[in-house]
Amino acid sequence: MTRLHLPRRALLAGAGLLATPGLLRAQGNWPERPVRLVVPFTPGGSTDILARSLGAELQEEFGQPFVIENRAGAGGTLGSEMVVRSAPDGYTLMMGHIGTLAVNPSLYRNLSFDTVTSFAPIVLVANVANILAVNTTKLPITNVQELIARAKAAPGTITYGSGGNGSAAHTAVVALCLATGIELVHVPYRGTGPMMNDLIGGQIDMTMTGGPPILPPIRAGMLRAIGVSSLTRLSSAADIPTLHEQGVTGFDAVQWYGLVAPAGTPRPIIDRINAASTKALQSEKLKPRLAAEGADAAPGTPEQFRDLIIAERERWGEVIRRANVTM
Repeated sequence: MTRLHLPRRALLAGAGLLATPGLLRAQGNWPERPVRLVVPFTPGGSTDILARSLGAELQEEFGQPFVIENRAGAGGTLGSEMVVRSAPDGYTLMMGHIGTLAVNPSLYRNLSFDTVTSFAPIVLVANVANILAVNTTKLPITNVQELIARAKAAPGTITYGSGGNGSAAHTAVVALCLATGIELVHVPYRGTGPMMNDLIGGQIDMTMTGGPPILPPIRAGMLRAIGVSSLTRLSSAADIPTLHEQGVTGFDAVQWYGLVAPAGTPRPIIDRINAASTKALQSEKLKPRLAAEGADAAPGTPEQFRDLIIAERERWGEVIRRANVTM
């Protein structure tokens, strides 16, 4: 694996060690006013659901509002850019995910920021397995081998929706197509919520997206679950087999989500948010609630989160190049 060598100044900025004197004086009193938690997607998707769940716990912990601000557009790059340009004072955070932090650098060649050096990682929040689900009126199948057979018999006729180009659902299905040699038609939406509405309504055939938005309609009988994208079954949906055990050997395409701040945010503030988030994610109040939605809480250190972002950028960059996915 190619090592990513970063300038020393960039590393220090990412760790929050270049804070100005004014910011240093303010650290001890943070937060003294509401904190903005940016979600770079529309409401209703996994990023939004997880941000609201964790934000409520942080609000209770710190005694200040954590205000969710949805800033969708361009696969999450518009909201990301806004956060990068915000003051590194702890009052603007973002719920990042695999798409915004690891996939977009390979899709958007002219990004005005770098997803490693422009952000200060705070904490990995959760891993979320994707669930492949179909509208049975449009696509009456019961397992992934039937999907593969139909797709090979009529290439380019089965549609799948995602929350946008470069979204986790988009790249997960791209990886499935590479692994199985099938050709599906991508229909990008401006967010997971609108995509789910059209999937349930029968405008598209299928999707493979995270558990929080898709498990409720599956349980309500609106959609049929075909398989899980992780190597092991979900504890909250153990009846859904993995794609791996259905013959797509070794298939593993799991989403992840985590809090980041603008580079240069003081390390003491980063550490306070990390500690509070870890406490909330490991609590008996939040952890079981996330698990029921198919999200496994996975807090760690800021350094561990940074290492994940770097590794996943390389992994998904290779998938994008092999599939020749372009914007």
